[in-house]
Amino acid sequence: MTSRFTELVVECHDPERLAAFWCEVLDFKVIDRSEGKVEIGSWIPTIEDVRARQMPPTLVFIQVPEDKTVKNRLHLDVSPIDGSTEVEVTRLLGLGATKTDVGQGPDRNWVVMADPEGNEFDVLRTLAPQT
Repeated sequence: MTSRFTELVVECHDPERLAAFWCEVLDFKVIDRSEGKVEIGSWIPTIEDVRARQMPPTLVFIQVPEDKTVKNRLHLDVSPIDGSTEVEVTRLLGLGATKTDVGQGPDRNWVVMADPEGNEFDVLRTLAPQT
């Protein structure tokens, strides 16, 4: 018997806004929505696909009334695929992200950011082809 990692749930105030932000960041699409919930992903999961092999999880944004109060214990890491880390950080700032300090220190090769509701994530090294 085994399980599959199928979804990562993010509690938030505005699921539509946060889903739109992460769709832009990751080039995902909305695959399901209902009252207070939006699910996004790079593919539309089917039971057959999930049973056959491990696939990338979807992100599910669920509306909750309370505010985020502490640093995330779990966060996403993203790696740019088309340009430098610096160019990606600039793009994400334009989408509504902010740079944030979680005690990482100044000599790191990644950038800690927060999405529009304050959820931390890291922008890692670029995966773009080197020219």
